[in-house]
Amino acid sequence: MSSRRDTVGLIAAVLGTEAIGGMSAVAAGGDFVRYFDALRKPPLTPPPAVFGPAWTALYLLMGIAAWLVWREGLDRRTALALGLFAAQLILNFAWSLIFFGQHRAGLALIEIALLWLTILATILAFWRVRRAAGALLLPYLAWVSVATYLNAGIWRLN
Repeated sequence: MSSRRDTVGLIAAVLGTEAIGGMSAVAAGGDFVRYFDALRKPPLTPPPAVFGPAWTALYLLMGIAAWLVWREGLDRRTALALGLFAAQLILNFAWSLIFFGQHRAGLALIEIALLWLTILATILAFWRVRRAAGALLLPYLAWVSVATYLNAGIWRLN
């Protein structure tokens, strides 16, 4: 693969995932920070200033991981892996709409459990194509595990 194609592919993958993250924040509604601040939260909730940088870094890692899989060429393994990646991005976007946009923590908890399982499936599929790609998604799974804990605690407390 040419270095120019690699560079363009990497930029597209990273900017694409970052854009989806940004669009989910916009689609969730302008008052999502105020809404989250007003909720009772479980112990060990990270400070609000952590969320933006954490998600930005995670979307960067996700984009790089997808690019590594894409670089391997399109075959059944990579198509499955990238299809799962797309599915988890859709679920990630939907969670923001459900939790922040609709203020439905219970439904969001069900949705984030499905997201967590889809991320795990994506990691396994990426790992089979290229180990580094799967490894790059491990922090994302860890962060969504924290988000699942927070979602469950918020649902219980509110």
